Amino acid sequence: MSLTGKVESETEIAATAAKFYHVFRKQLEHVPNISQEIHGARVHEGDWENVGSVKHWEYTIEGKKQSAKEKIETIDDENKLITYSVFDGEVSENYKSLNVTFQVIDKEHGGGIVKWIFEYEKVKEDITGVSPEAYLAFAEKVTKDIDAHLVKE
Repeated sequence: MSLTGKVESETEIAATAAKFYHVFRKQLEHVPNISQEIHGARVHEGDWENVGSVKHWEYTIEGKKQSAKEKIETIDDENKLITYSVFDGEVSENYKSLNVTFQVIDKEHGGGIVKWIFEYEKVKEDITGVSPEAYLAFAEKVTKDIDAHLVKE
């Protein structure tokens, strides 16, 4: 087993790629009202939508309440892609680095695909905290919650 790795997934959504991406670019503060997995979010540094901004998140993963900070590293609006680094809280106890890439891709006949990539370096081989696969499953669940919300709007 390796200390570094990458897990990724693609989740189909009914909402348009543009509408879904807009939530992450301009309405991120609404996500705690959309997904029961996320209990709170606040700006720690900067704002909600620009590179370098840091947010503090409170969420439940694998039945445990946790918190972490997330920093926007890059934004590529043309390709509907954002990269984040996640740190502090329980994340820093188990990972030297946890980087997340989020991208929304248009499907030819409506809807879209949300792609999540989690790249990580563990502090040791056998971590006691949340696995990269569990973070990926959490992102997929939040994706489905947001999609369901957008479809009924």
